Amino acid sequence: MPLGLRGKKKARSKDVSKLMEGEPISQSAGSAQSLPLELQPKPRLVFHTQLAHGSATGTVEGFSSIHELYAKIAQAFDISPSEILYCTLSTPKIDMERLLGAQIGLEDLIFAHVKGIQKEVNVYKSEDALGLTITDNGVGYAFIKRIKYGSLMDSEKSVCVGDHIEEINGQNIVGWRHYDVAKKLKELKKDQSFSLKLIEPKKAFEIQPRSGAGKTTGGKITSGKGTLRLRSKGPATVEELPSESDEKAIKKVDSLLELYLGIRDIELATTIFQAGKDKLNPDEFAVALDEGLGDFAFPDEFVFDVWGAIDDAKQGRLQ
Repeated sequence: MPLGLRGKKKARSKDVSKLMEGEPISQSAGSAQSLPLELQPKPRLVFHTQLAHGSATGTVEGFSSIHELYAKIAQAFDISPSEILYCTLSTPKIDMERLLGAQIGLEDLIFAHVKGIQKEVNVYKSEDALGLTITDNGVGYAFIKRIKYGSLMDSEKSVCVGDHIEEINGQNIVGWRHYDVAKKLKELKKDQSFSLKLIEPKKAFEIQPRSGAGKTTGGKITSGKGTLRLRSKGPATVEELPSESDEKAIKKVDSLLELYLGIRDIELATTIFQAGKDKLNPDEFAVALDEGLGDFAFPDEFVFDVWGAIDDAKQGRLQ
């Protein structure tokens, strides 16, 4: 699932809700600083959100996970959380490079892509590789992140980047992780037909009038170039953006995930990179992966190539 790396700050209209700090407290600054870190008052982070196919602007706050964020967005627009396929950051387009993962830039606008038209396709598997790269939204929906040019699935024009895969050969796969879906697709037998039930995100021409959607609040803006990191366990935390070298290494790891596993997941790539950043050799790194991410059963070749990317980042060799 995708990060919240932000681009340049853009001007915003007055009716857009702002990123807000917490309300003033009665303690003086000195007394607040004397409190333990965990007891010090924390800023109240409020993010703007819209439905990608068109809506008024709403706000969301007080979430620590993707699941909680989707629930907040659904509440803002009076829809079910299950209607949300995925979110993009600072663009309403189906831009797979701007997918919301476990990190959100503090100035990012969150666009929610909701369920649109359902479609079913039947494909004859004439080649071993389908040419699909799969990712997921972190709450049970796998979808197509990339279609390789010239591949078998590239010839199926009704199958598009951003489509949610709901069923494979009649088997419902809602709730599956991206690597399980990729494995299922890879295991489909050659020279046989298979079916996919897909749901594409709602497009702008399908929408109702924009008025009446969303609930907004006001507040003061705070600037910042960090990210809000969402966690499956524990509270969300505000962190600095990764360095340029680290960012290049993480993108390299993400590319290796696609090469070896057929998935794209920038958050998983970040976790893998962080697991090896302080290790001294590939053996220590392999042990760390087994302890923290053993369920993935990464092949040795993948581990070796990832260690190479991490070592290149440490030595400043990544271009």
